[in-house]
Amino acid sequence: MPADESHERIQPLWDHISELSRRAKVWIYSFVISTLLYLLIPSDLSFLQNPFQGYHPIITAILLGIKTRLLPSGYILIGGTVTTPLEIILVAAAVFGFATSVPVLAYEIYKFIDPAIKPNEKQSVYPFVAAFSTLFLVGAAFAFFVLLPFVFYFSLPFFQGLGISPFIYADQFYNLIFFVIVAAGFAFTIPVFFVLLVKLHVLGTKMLTKNRKYVWAVTLILTAVASPDGGPLADIALFVPIIILLEGSIWYAKRYEKGRVEEEPKSMPVETTCTFCGGDMDTTGVFCGRCGKARI
Repeated sequence: MPADESHERIQPLWDHISELSRRAKVWIYSFVISTLLYLLIPSDLSFLQNPFQGYHPIITAILLGIKTRLLPSGYILIGGTVTTPLEIILVAAAVFGFATSVPVLAYEIYKFIDPAIKPNEKQSVYPFVAAFSTLFLVGAAFAFFVLLPFVFYFSLPFFQGLGISPFIYADQFYNLIFFVIVAAGFAFTIPVFFVLLVKLHVLGTKMLTKNRKYVWAVTLILTAVASPDGGPLADIALFVPIIILLEGSIWYAKRYEKGRVEEEPKSMPVETTCTFCGGDMDTTGVFCGRCGKARI
């Protein structure tokens, strides 16, 4: 059997489920190991001199650093229950364990869809992993250094204006930080998935540019969800860099589509009219930009 036919053969559904399960397990193992490391590695070695003074894992030092960096002097953290500190430590270890395992997650995602990618495009696995991991970290850093300080300082005058003491529960404080960091991290990776879908012939840049206003509207809604309690200014602060990244990914995908068309044989017949609605179809895509139905 020729190489291209073996590459394009259709696998049974159960094989795909089995492959997905196997790759999910690899990422789960890396996630669990990373989480345990944050719980087991000590923040300092002073406990070796006096084992009875208490053991502080590295995640506690990270949490104290977050509090020092983000909590304005006007706020006071309180613990709602006896188990609050333990719950915060476990959730924080899981969040940072997840962030540490992001490169493994990106690699397993790419390898799962690898059979659908042409052989001459398989070398992009490492750029995909690098771009996904880098953009996730950039988004998380943007949330930590820009969005979250704005959220807390923006809210403080309202406490003072209403004469309310700014006591906040520690678990709510850290959960808000973890949510915004992870949400912003994933929001920044959207362009990577868009370029990947273009490579898989699932989307075309023409469809996205035709519906740009709807894409911007949906992006604004998603950024509002990812930046709660920060008001419209925080939403715009997250919306602008994501739109810049998205427009940059469209520009890159257009270059990729142009190069792909030039590499295809000139004699290959290309259907440019949708058989369902008669609308124009993107010659490099699969779905009609008007009715959304597939070419095949």
